[in-house]
Amino acid sequence: MINIGIPSKGRLRKDSLNLFVKKKLKIISRQGKRDLFANIKNLNDVRIVYLHAREIIERLSENSLDIGISGYDLLMEAGVNYQKKIYIKKKLNFGKAQLVIAIPNKWIDVQTIADLEEVAFIYRDKYKRNLRVATKYPNLTTKALFLKGVTQFRLVKSLGATEIYPFTGSSEIISDITSSGKTLKANNLRVLSDGKILNSEACLMISKKSIKKDGLKKIINLLSK
Repeated sequence: MINIGIPSKGRLRKDSLNLFVKKKLKIISRQGKRDLFANIKNLNDVRIVYLHAREIIERLSENSLDIGISGYDLLMEAGVNYQKKIYIKKKLNFGKAQLVIAIPNKWIDVQTIADLEEVAFIYRDKYKRNLRVATKYPNLTTKALFLKGVTQFRLVKSLGATEIYPFTGSSEIISDITSSGKTLKANNLRVLSDGKILNSEACLMISKKSIKKDGLKKIINLLSK
C-alpha cells in the first residue's frame, strides 16, 4: 500500500484536492470532509490519509507516509533531522506565502531586524524582561534573529491567531506566515524592511525510504507531470 498525506484543513486541502482533479485522479471518500482516509479510483494499492500539514512532515520522516503535500516552510522549520529523510519532488505553485517578522505600526523608529536589538535592551532595562516574539516557527525565527545580531529575546509559542498577540499583552512582536499581508495590515502590524525570513509554497514530498517502493514511481509521475 502506498500512503499519500494530504492536508486535512484549509486552503492547502482544497488546492491539493484540485491537483488530483487536474491529474484525472478521482478521490473516493465515503463521508466527504469528515473522512480520515480515502482511495483513488482504479488504484487499489493507493490510500489517501488526511493529516495536519505539520504532521505530514513528521510522518514522511518516519516513513509511515510515502508521499505527502505540505508547505516548504514546515519542512524547513522541522529541522535537519527531518529534511535529510524527505525529498522534494516538485514545488506545486500553490499555497504561496512568506514567513516574516512584523512589529506594531506605532514603532516608527524600528525599521530593520538589527534595530530590534536596541529595543530588546530597552525592554530588559526598563521592564526587566526580554523582548517577546510570538510565533509558530521557533527554529526559523531564532535563526533569523541571531543572524542579524538580535539575541535578547524570548519566544512565545503561538497557539492561534499570532497577529493578536502584541495587542493582548502576550508579546511585543511576531513572526508569522502571510500570503498577502492583508491580515497584518488589518491588525496594525507591518513587516520590517528586511523581515522576510522565508518564501514558501506547497510541495510534493517523498519519504526517501520509499523511493524504490513498488508502484511509487507511477504515482509520482501522475502527480508531477
